[in-house]
Amino acid sequence: MSTDLVAAGARLIDAATGEELAGAALTTAIDATAASLAELPTGAVFARTGISTAAVLRYLGCWAAHRPVALLDPALDPATLAEMVRRFAPAAVVGLDEGGAGAQAGDTPPGYERRDVGPLGPAWVRTGGEPAASPHPDLGVMLATSGSTGSPKLVRLSRTAITSNAAAIAQVLHIDGDEVAPTSLPLFYSYGMSVLNSHLVSGATVVVVDGGVLAREFWQAFDRYSATSLAGVPYNYEMLARIRWSPAKHPSLRTLTQAGGRLRNEMILAYHEKISALGGRFYVMWGQTEAGPRMSTLPADQLPQRVGSPGLALPGGTLSVRLDDGSETREPGVTGEIVYRGPNVMMGYADTAADLSRGDDQGGVLYTGDLGYLDDEGFLYLTGRLKRIGKVFGIRVNLDDIEKLVGQAGVDGVGPVAAVPAGDKVVLWCEGTVDADRRAEVAKLLAERMKLHRSGFDVRDIDRLPLLSNGKIDYRTLEARS
Repeated sequence: MSTDLVAAGARLIDAATGEELAGAALTTAIDATAASLAELPTGAVFARTGISTAAVLRYLGCWAAHRPVALLDPALDPATLAEMVRRFAPAAVVGLDEGGAGAQAGDTPPGYERRDVGPLGPAWVRTGGEPAASPHPDLGVMLATSGSTGSPKLVRLSRTAITSNAAAIAQVLHIDGDEVAPTSLPLFYSYGMSVLNSHLVSGATVVVVDGGVLAREFWQAFDRYSATSLAGVPYNYEMLARIRWSPAKHPSLRTLTQAGGRLRNEMILAYHEKISALGGRFYVMWGQTEAGPRMSTLPADQLPQRVGSPGLALPGGTLSVRLDDGSETREPGVTGEIVYRGPNVMMGYADTAADLSRGDDQGGVLYTGDLGYLDDEGFLYLTGRLKRIGKVFGIRVNLDDIEKLVGQAGVDGVGPVAAVPAGDKVVLWCEGTVDADRRAEVAKLLAERMKLHRSGFDVRDIDRLPLLSNGKIDYRTLEARS
């Protein structure tokens, strides 16, 4: 078997063991994983995907075998995972031992048995009946929407969406066989997946290293293998700034990329200045999981003059602005919902196994829900959101779900609440006088339920929540105060 996602020259290096897979050895490892899929019943595969070489090989094996694979957070709540298994009836859930301490898959679901499946490792394998329909032949990868407070939907990405986006990213970031990228982001997260894809498709090297950018072991591996780039969400760069990290400490580093939310302009300029002084480049990007995931990139040479813009549409894609009457325009300065068209747009969403058999529902068009405008050269500027979605450390969260979660928890002394986005955090406003202990309890509750660090939730009190004339909460006023 072969895969068009892994070009000649591509390498995987396991930082924990020092093992290197390249050339025939990498092909053999992928083929062995792909062959083991023949032992499974028909249908898609759910893969609990931590940061490990085994997780990467499971992903690439599914790709090589044309077996659609859902990359799932190994920290996903066991009850949520069980509910997803019930709804989607995957052929198997692999990666049961992914994620380290505390990342438990839970009990074997009804209709499944636990067994080892060759290179796939321990898995839940379906023993019950077949799904009503087989997955669509174009379906390649599925990623979960933010569903930490409920049952996630799956974003259906075609094989073309994955490969075209990987190639376009490689083109605009000038990724070639000399590049070495560490796994600085989770692989089940669309940005982390895209770093992996864009380097493998370019014949570059990926260093599989766990721990994140604040871990000493991460930077030891970075320097040991002469990594050339670092990908981060705003939270990563904010935290690195707090510890006075400098790219000058890492001689091989020449490229910084940022996506997953809006980084403050002053921070963009600071990192641009630092990496430029070393002859390197800083790229700001914009995307959504539904676009596989990148949609635009700001060329490094457009800083500092275009700070605040996430750039131009990726090669093969176009941007336009949808107005209130449904028409679209590219006229400079006109604000509306940003519309993206390109081969990387998802096929659609899936709520059940039957949806996996659907074809392309989108026709290459994505109404992003982001508000913004284009300038006279086609550079994008974002101004807000149509829907109530925020980001915590680059992970999308539903603000309405957060409010519902707190309301249902019934924390003593906490009444009406309103959640609003604030950069890479969510601010939760609580009506009335709420003491510090209660606010801390709410932040802890959100962190535990959503599997995110509590510093991503800023809980504040307010005498009375502002209301619009129709009696609804005035979220814009709260955002301005956040």
